[in-house]
Amino acid sequence: MMTRREIGIGLATATLLPFPAHAARRFSVRDHGARGDGATLDTDAVNAAIEAASAAGGGTVVFPAGRYLCFSIRLKSRVTLLLEKGAVIEAADPTRHPGRYDLAEEGIDQLYQDYGHSHWRNSLIWGDGVEDVAILGPGLIHGAGLTRNGPGARWKAQTGERPLSMKDMPAKSIDELEPAAVAMRGQGNKAIALRRGRNIRLSGFAMLKCGHFAILATGTQALTITDLVIDTDRDGIDLDCVKGALVERCRVNTPNDDAIVVKASYALGEAIPAEDIVIRHCAVSGYDLGTMLDGTRGTTMRLAPDRDRPTGRIKLGTESNGGYRNVLVEDCTFDHCRGLALETVDGGILENVTARRLKMRDITTAPIFLRIGDRRRGPAGTGIGAIRGVLIEDVEAVGIDHRYAASIAGLPGHPAERVTLRNIRLTYDGGGTAADAALAPPEVPAAYPEPSMFGTLPSWGLFIRHAGDITIDGLTLATTKPDARPPFRVEDAPGLKVTRTPLWRG
Repeated sequence: MMTRREIGIGLATATLLPFPAHAARRFSVRDHGARGDGATLDTDAVNAAIEAASAAGGGTVVFPAGRYLCFSIRLKSRVTLLLEKGAVIEAADPTRHPGRYDLAEEGIDQLYQDYGHSHWRNSLIWGDGVEDVAILGPGLIHGAGLTRNGPGARWKAQTGERPLSMKDMPAKSIDELEPAAVAMRGQGNKAIALRRGRNIRLSGFAMLKCGHFAILATGTQALTITDLVIDTDRDGIDLDCVKGALVERCRVNTPNDDAIVVKASYALGEAIPAEDIVIRHCAVSGYDLGTMLDGTRGTTMRLAPDRDRPTGRIKLGTESNGGYRNVLVEDCTFDHCRGLALETVDGGILENVTARRLKMRDITTAPIFLRIGDRRRGPAGTGIGAIRGVLIEDVEAVGIDHRYAASIAGLPGHPAERVTLRNIRLTYDGGGTAADAALAPPEVPAAYPEPSMFGTLPSWGLFIRHAGDITIDGLTLATTKPDARPPFRVEDAPGLKVTRTPLWRG
């Protein structure tokens, strides 16, 4: 018989769980043998508790305070994982602990996307086709034993694989970042991986040092991610080919890679759009690893692994086979990181995208970057994508790297179309030279898309090339020290409309 205290806890939990029916049955991992001492492997006990909840028709698997050392945890439908205060799920390290992560799926053609995107089971927590699943805090997921590495795509063209900033990197350094697939057997390189799930809720917990991806959701529908704090060594939240996703009130620090990123890869064997996505009230940053969580917000790291400055941004791309539509980014902050990037280089169409009310500080590349590219990493017949119907408004950015103006860059014959910049206020560091003003940025159509792909730009405020029907309404530009370049450079932009822009000289 439940005590009054247990009944009270059950009732309180029921009001907080996204799936209240799960509250009726609670399964403590300790009742299934978990020690939570940080030394004993608790993988079997945790999976037994999940199996018990699933066999009962659903329930809540509870992690009381403690440190639970685990290899792969396998999610089941209609199960909630509840990490109570003081609970930590720690990723075991196969080089130190007896065991291994579940092996990556076989039979997946890792041709157009890298290893991390192509597999899900080689993760700390994974679910394939699960429905009505939640992972809730306030505990911590610590990916201590995960690896951030993994081999790249097996694409034959071998163009646009890596940023141009990596062109002089020694082969040995690249091999360390991209080991052979055989070296990945038994290793885990994601904290949470979801494939083709539905009705998934992730809320209220923290994540630290989580490998290639803290969260990878591929082909998932009705996904809600709220109130997470993520401080990790590569990607934070990746929404790949998802439909109907909300990311809200999350703080994501990723100095080495993207913080919140929407993709449309070929990982599921077909081109699937990412659509109906809202990202709001989130904070992204590129502080030194771990220093967002501990509050020190360090800025000692000078370069990310791609040899550009720290990353940590919101981005659409790079994998873009299926394209993106109906995406809203609003009320977000960017600190000590790269700016907003909207990219399609693998044939997909980027349309009906709105970004508004963004505040940026200490921006390490361009504050706004739109790019159509011709990488075409996809099957035969893959064409060149399109950008159309983008609204970016009410953006304020300060402390911007002087080399990289806000950019809208299409290709000859493939312009970015119907883009509106409204009420944008950008303050750059300044310092560009007269020699910089004479530069002619290369087209580099097949290159990996990054603001640095063009080198230092010949204008310090805005660069537009190969774009049609662009509207600029209320663009205010400034520099903190003199810059010898003009504020604007526009090439091949028919239908350009400019209003309320003080520095403009049309």
